[in-house]
Amino acid sequence: MTNTKFLVRVNRSGTRAPEYVQRIDRTPIQTTTNRKLALAMGRFTAEDAVKSIQNSRCNPELVSVQVSAQ
Repeated sequence: MTNTKFLVRVNRSGTRAPEYVQRIDRTPIQTTTNRKLALAMGRFTAEDAVKSIQNSRCNPELVSVQVSAQ
């Protein structure tokens, strides 16, 4: 069985590689360029993270991933 989880991808102006949200419990939110270290979260948590980091320099977007439940 697979579950759908979400990653938040952040495209900042001036950087080439996209960044992903790594931790959301700190201010500012920590990001990483390594997708494997990105935080897989539920849709509502991911939407809250997107709302909290939206500004003129960042373009956050939700990316869905399939996670197998074991």
